[in-house]
Amino acid sequence: MTTTNDLVHQLDRQHVFHSWSRQGQLDPLVIAGAEGCRMWDYAGKEYLDFSSQLVNTNIGHQHPKVIAAIKEQAETLATVAPAHANLARGEAAKRILERAPRGFSKVFFTNAGADANENAIRMARSFTGRDKILSAYRSYHGNTGSAIAATGDPRRVPNEFARGHAHFFNPYLYRSDFWASNAEEECQRALQHLRRVIECEGPEAIAAILLEPIPGTAGVLTPPPGYLRGVRELADEFGILLIFDEVMAGFGRTGRWFAFEHFDVTPDLIVFAKGVNSGYVPAGGVVVSDAISRHFDAHMFFGGLTYSGHPLAMAAIVATLDAMREEGVVENAARIGDGVLGQGLERLAHRHAIVGETRGLGVFHALELVSDRERRTPLAADAMNEIKHALLAEGMLPFVAGNRIHVVPPCIIGEDEVEQGLATLDKVLGEVSAKYAA
Repeated sequence: MTTTNDLVHQLDRQHVFHSWSRQGQLDPLVIAGAEGCRMWDYAGKEYLDFSSQLVNTNIGHQHPKVIAAIKEQAETLATVAPAHANLARGEAAKRILERAPRGFSKVFFTNAGADANENAIRMARSFTGRDKILSAYRSYHGNTGSAIAATGDPRRVPNEFARGHAHFFNPYLYRSDFWASNAEEECQRALQHLRRVIECEGPEAIAAILLEPIPGTAGVLTPPPGYLRGVRELADEFGILLIFDEVMAGFGRTGRWFAFEHFDVTPDLIVFAKGVNSGYVPAGGVVVSDAISRHFDAHMFFGGLTYSGHPLAMAAIVATLDAMREEGVVENAARIGDGVLGQGLERLAHRHAIVGETRGLGVFHALELVSDRERRTPLAADAMNEIKHALLAEGMLPFVAGNRIHVVPPCIIGEDEVEQGLATLDKVLGEVSAKYAA
């Protein structure tokens, strides 16, 4: 039987149950193959991947060194229980720790970012003997029990089955919850707000603050100078652990190996997934500081997964991190972000009244779209859907969330591909701006 878009679409609609969806309203895009920053369907229509799928294919699609490593590992040892020592797992942990700050020497592997956050929370509670986890309203930490309860966005509300979670407002100057008029005010007032939340929730009850250094799904919200250092100081003052969720922002996305490196702050636990092997085989984990690691030398860690450190995923991590180092992928993300991409997005913001703000680092940017710049009125959902479908029709795979386009191409992207993507955005934003901007 000849494989066609219609056949694959029909199979999907008959048999596949999708996430975060009303099943009867779905019309999924069919993808047949990919390479680098491009994907295509069975009819040959090509798409420039400006979303990195779900902001995870940092090294691009079908990188030959990663594919070869997975094949070689499959031929040697396709699976092994986590209790055994395995070369691929040890080498993967070593590679990750080489990129972590001083004071970290162990990695606990999970299957993805959500269960990585689950286990970081579990470690923090066990280490401190406390129960509560503070996290931001503008955040996303995953779809498992404690991870979704820690998440701030509205998907949390139907899923709040886990105990011991409280939330605070993190800084977002464009839509300040603190009536701030500049970055310094936003920082100071956000930190004072967090202090009051800690005091009101009871410092002696709080195990950890869980925070994305740059919240991704919530809008690529680069914090103001001094904010993350202030959070670190509050955590230290009250004996609270600091967990950084680097699932989306880590491993090159911001032009550094970890996003927190931009802010000269070190957490107690680092959660990772996505870009560590670009999702070629599902993997995530927690980088554990030495103090917490030593605690579990004498205390039981009540956590584990059948596929923790799965050898195929570990081989993909080793090959991905080696290739990124050898090919200067992180440096490319920084150069592109500071250069053609960042500058091009600034030009789009000046050209189109529909763009309220552009922000970001590396290949981690967002365009916030509004119907009225003065009032900062978020562009309506119907208009955002129109933009999404127009971008797809023009051959771009976008990441659209709320009233934003997240501009998050693979870290390997070249200047010509960035220019192509910017031209597509320019065309579509121009057409929509004429209809919807005040």
